[in-house]
Formats: sequence, C-alpha cells, structure tokens
Amino acid sequence: MRSIWNGNISFGLVSIPIKLFNATENHSISFRQIHTADGGRIRYRKVCELDEQEVQSADIGKGYEDADGSIIPITDDDLAALPLPTARTIEIVAFVPLASIDPLQMDQAYYLSANGVPAAKPYTLLREALARSRKVAIAKFALRGRERLGMLRVVGDVIAMHGLLWPDEIRQPEGIAPEGNVTVRDAELDLADTLMDTLGEVDLSTLHDDYREAVEELIAAKSENGGAMSPAASEKSGGDAQVIDLMAALENSVRAAKSSRGEPADAGTVTELKPRKKAAAKKTAGTAKKAAAKTAKTAKAGTAKATAKKAPAKKAPARKRTPA
Repeated sequence: MRSIWNGNISFGLVSIPIKLFNATENHSISFRQIHTADGGRIRYRKVCELDEQEVQSADIGKGYEDADGSIIPITDDDLAALPLPTARTIEIVAFVPLASIDPLQMDQAYYLSANGVPAAKPYTLLREALARSRKVAIAKFALRGRERLGMLRVVGDVIAMHGLLWPDEIRQPEGIAPEGNVTVRDAELDLADTLMDTLGEVDLSTLHDDYREAVEELIAAKSENGGAMSPAASEKSGGDAQVIDLMAALENSVRAAKSSRGEPADAGTVTELKPRKKAAAKKTAGTAKKAAAKTAKTAKAGTAKATAKKAPAKKAPARKRTPA
C-alpha cells in the first residue's frame, strides 16, 4: 500500500510523524465514451478559447472566474505563500463523543501509520487514549490544496481518519419531507417492527455488489458472442414498484423474510402482534385505576363497618304497663 501524504499529528505539544493511506477503493466498472456508428473512442481535447489551439497539461494553470466573467490567475506560488498551519500537520482541536458527529459529514476514509520507529510510542499513546476515552478526535488538516476537517478514531490496532465536510457544506433538507399530515396506524407500525425483528442483523462482510457482477457477466457474454446481446440477459424486466396495500405488503415481507431464514411463514405468526408500548401503558394505567378504585371502595366499607361496631347500641323504648 502506497502512502499519499506524509506529515505529523499535533497532539498538544506532542508531534507524531505519520503516513497517510487510502482506506477505501472504488470497484465500480468504468466505461469509455464511443462513437456508436463505428465504435471509435471519443476523446476530449483542451483548447484555449482565445487562440483555439490545443494546450498541453504543462501549460495549464489555475484561475478564478470573477462575477463579471473576468479570470484572475492564481499560481502555485500564490497558494504556497498563504498561512496554512495544517500544511503538513493534522492538528487535533477537540475530543468529542462519536454520537455527536452527523453521518452526513462523513467523507473519504484514511489509515494513519507511524512514520518511523521513534513515532511508534506517541502513536500508540494516542491510539490507546482514544480507545479508553471512547471518544473521537476532531482535527484540521490540509490535503490537495485545501484545508479540511477530519475525525480520528481507533480501528483495530491503527488510527483511522475520516474526512469531514465543513458544517456549512451540509445542505438543509427543505421541501423534501412528505407534505400534509400522514397518519400511520399502530397496526402498521407493529408489522414494521415485526419485519425489522425478522430481518435481524447482518454481517456486512457478506454483502457484495450484485449490479457490478451482473455488468461483468454481461461484458463477458458480449465478448464471447462478438458484441451481441445474449437472449437470456434481455428477458429480465423490472416489476411494478407501486404499493397498493401497505398492510399486505408488510405481511408478505415478513413471510418472505421468515422463509429466507428457514422459519415457518404462516399467516398466524404474522398477524399475532405484540401491543405497542403506548397501548400497553394505557392498559396498565386503566388497570391501576380500577385497582385503586376497588381498594378505596374496600377501605370505605371497612371504615363504615368499624364505625358501626364502635357506636353504642340504641335501647328500645320501655313499654307502658296498663293497670289491671
């Protein structure tokens, strides 16, 4: 693996020489543009608008287009003269919980390697400190001519760095959420919960790019057939993605998920849903209310009985005697 950048991690007064390596790679299949009539390659030439002459890469520089359309030339020396403390330094500025980082900010990932034997001790110190704190480090660094934001975290025995977009580079999702009030029934949420539980977890290492494999098979088939499309490949067609009955779609999804896991997928197990927490809490509150009423009634009856027991019994009035 070849390093793409050499510099230092600035950790307070500690400086750690490191090398930067790409942590990811792109396996997408690349296509060339061709002339459909004869299959010839389509290439782009860089031509100057003023003299209409093709320009070589060595003669191409940078320029900023102003609001009025004029071009302001910017040279490499101009950029090199700018004060950029992070030109060769990954400067750690804070340590924060991982949960405080919005995944929308995540960008390119890199591995950081200790550059030389003397760097091994401070590198290990930073790695172990990050692991023990269960936090990530927020840092600023410069790469490919611009200053960037980064997040350092521990991955196995190494320190990885994720490039982060600056906060003002994250667009607000205005006008994207569904319009109007959409009501979702508890029964639908229960089925969605059942489907989520049925699908369970997955080992990400077992997932692969089905589309890329299909493209590779298509290329191999056309190569064997002299560029002709194989009949079997053209028979596939997309299904109707419209969902007419949400409940039926959820129930069918649960059955399919259970069937794929080798579990019985009968309708009875799908429709027997656990009450949601809200409903359960309501039921519990009702039961508690009835119990409290019953207790109060019993207590009232007991108090009345005790009162009746303590009160002295009234004597019957004496009967008058009639003289003989």
